[in-house]
Amino acid sequence: MSQTPAATSPTSNAPRNKADLFISFTWLALQGFGGVLTVVQRVLVEEKKWLTQEQFVEDWAVAQVLPGPNVVNLALMLGGRHFGLMGALSALAGLLLAPSAVVLVLAAAVAGFAETPVAQGMLRGLSAVAAGLIAAVGIKLIIALKNNPMGRLTCMAIGCLTFIAIGLMRWPLGWVLLSLGPLAGVWAAHCIKQRGGT
Repeated sequence: MSQTPAATSPTSNAPRNKADLFISFTWLALQGFGGVLTVVQRVLVEEKKWLTQEQFVEDWAVAQVLPGPNVVNLALMLGGRHFGLMGALSALAGLLLAPSAVVLVLAAAVAGFAETPVAQGMLRGLSAVAAGLIAAVGIKLIIALKNNPMGRLTCMAIGCLTFIAIGLMRWPLGWVLLSLGPLAGVWAAHCIKQRGGT
């Protein structure tokens, strides 16, 4: 069954067609090789304007709680929203095909080099850069919380509790989702109801 592109808000555009989805996600994947959170927000919100900052935060939150890699879930959601199943598959193919080819070529090229001290040092340095990039995106996304019905402080408090539970207390992710997730959801529903009632 064919689907027409979904209506978007006035502040966001939409992919022109499935080829646009494929090419955009291929370019996105090649820019963010090894983890695209730092690139996906810039490309989808700032460059393509397919999502507003608030829409991105909401979609990314859903993508994180679904099984599988976050950016794969986001690609499937965005492609499916605009072009149905074929749009979801186009976005997914764009996200996976080129990086898979690059991985195979690199694996063959560095097969005997990966365990050397130089290569290990490079990987440690790259992990520090990746952590910094992820932190920078997190700080940038805090701005979108100003329109959240729970308020910025409540959202940041839930984020801190989540960090303490997972990062410091080492609780399993499933237990944190099953405890803090419903509490945050009920509180958000309450805040939305209060906002609608005023």
